[in-house]
Amino acid sequence: MSPRPTSRRCTARQLPAALAGATAGALVVGLAALPAHAESGTDGPIGTVARTVGDAHFEPGPCPRTADPIPDLARARCGTLTVPENRSRSEGPKGPRAHEGRRITLGVAIIPAATKRPVPDPIVWLAGGPGDDAVSEIPMALKGNLNRDRDVIFMSQRGTYSAVPEVTCPNIDEFNARALALVSNAPSTGRLHVDATRECRDRVEGQGADRSAYNDIESSADYDALRKTLHVKKWNVFGISYGTHLALNYMRLHPKGIRSVGIDGVLPPSLGGGAVTWKAAREGFDGLFKACADQPACNTRYPNLKATFLRLVSELEAHPITTTVTVPGRPEPVKVVLDGANLVTWLTSATHVAAGVPRSLDELAHGNPQRIAEQIAGGKYSPEAMGRVAHGLVYGIFCSQWTPYESRADIVRGGRSAFPSFPRSMLANAPQLAWLHADCRAWDVPAAPPWIRDVTRSDIPTLTLNGGFDAQTAPSNGAYVARTLSRSTNVTIPYVAHVVFADSRCAQTITTSFFAKPTAPDTRCLAGLQPPEFEIAP
Repeated sequence: MSPRPTSRRCTARQLPAALAGATAGALVVGLAALPAHAESGTDGPIGTVARTVGDAHFEPGPCPRTADPIPDLARARCGTLTVPENRSRSEGPKGPRAHEGRRITLGVAIIPAATKRPVPDPIVWLAGGPGDDAVSEIPMALKGNLNRDRDVIFMSQRGTYSAVPEVTCPNIDEFNARALALVSNAPSTGRLHVDATRECRDRVEGQGADRSAYNDIESSADYDALRKTLHVKKWNVFGISYGTHLALNYMRLHPKGIRSVGIDGVLPPSLGGGAVTWKAAREGFDGLFKACADQPACNTRYPNLKATFLRLVSELEAHPITTTVTVPGRPEPVKVVLDGANLVTWLTSATHVAAGVPRSLDELAHGNPQRIAEQIAGGKYSPEAMGRVAHGLVYGIFCSQWTPYESRADIVRGGRSAFPSFPRSMLANAPQLAWLHADCRAWDVPAAPPWIRDVTRSDIPTLTLNGGFDAQTAPSNGAYVARTLSRSTNVTIPYVAHVVFADSRCAQTITTSFFAKPTAPDTRCLAGLQPPEFEIAP
């Protein structure tokens, strides 16, 4: 699942800068690849022909803009997809009126397969978030060798960084950083949180955007339109984090043309909200704590780590610690209020660098908060955290598909079930979803149809990937969705956090083998996986 004024995205990309190195890097492919052709066999390479299908038009052209250089775009085939912003407003009494109403433009980049003889069914990548731009995740896909024998297609989801319009709202990212100096669950913090949301709403409205059109229903139709305008008969879908949420909706709304689906860091649309986020935190934390307890050196040096963490959360929520830290690129020290909520949010991301977690918690228990505070501040103030997330899309999904179908009381019950010892003051604000209902009242969009909360039932071959340390989307979510996917394979990668494809060579191997043979992925690598060697302080 995926943040807003309190970073609430579900993706490995939301890690603090000090932690993000675990997912960085790109694979440089040296082979001169011949591009795949559309499966009909009548077109040139995928993405080289302009085409209009219904109310959508694909036009080859320059590659999408990116916040950071992506060298692999130099060999990509690129263009734009233009679609209606709100399809319900393009429907007339006699059917679609293709050229009426506001239209939006989505950036497209197609990375060629690394082989000289690619197979004809490409992979389309659905980004995390909500609110991340798929084009920015090209390095992750290529690091995992996803384009081994298939073209991989990346499209900026509506509202994201390389789309027109983009609804990024940098003011929210700036508030997230300033809020480190505030008590997380104080009512005054909540009011400022909602003020930032209103400012974002006004910015989006000032662009003329229809806030109600940024959701899974419209985005699913965008991807269906992309497949058709690229003249691809069949393709494969791979979604990470929030992209799994979108994939599960896409495969039931537009199943035609989907050969197989891989989803990593699973967030079921039927469960999206605060309660499942609390559940995810509990499962991911427990996985990490158990791994320490099972490792003699870790258990001896840091006994009862779980109990230590639970105690620290309650103590800090009652009596927060205020400290200052130095952040690269900022001349002045940064103030950090470390309370129970911030500690929980820190650990949801710190599971990505699990080896250092026991030592960090032990230092905090002995009165030294610097290590944790530096990681929290480093993430919030990093350039990667500013101006890149499409918060307008985030709110569009959460406020139309989540909050209408999950009450604040439901979130509190979920928090109480997962963490009975936590103070009640914490429970309404699930990790990375603080002030969700208040923000959505300010965002003010209509509820999606109730069926948006239905489970996805499908016989499309599906791979569900989960991380044993995933504290952002519960490891058990994979088994939950697999129950109604009749041709699914559910795999949990132990000792890995959210989005296993980013960090695990085993997960990458399983994924590429799945797309080669969707009914029988190669999972033999699971047998050799080992827990991390936890840092042992002197």
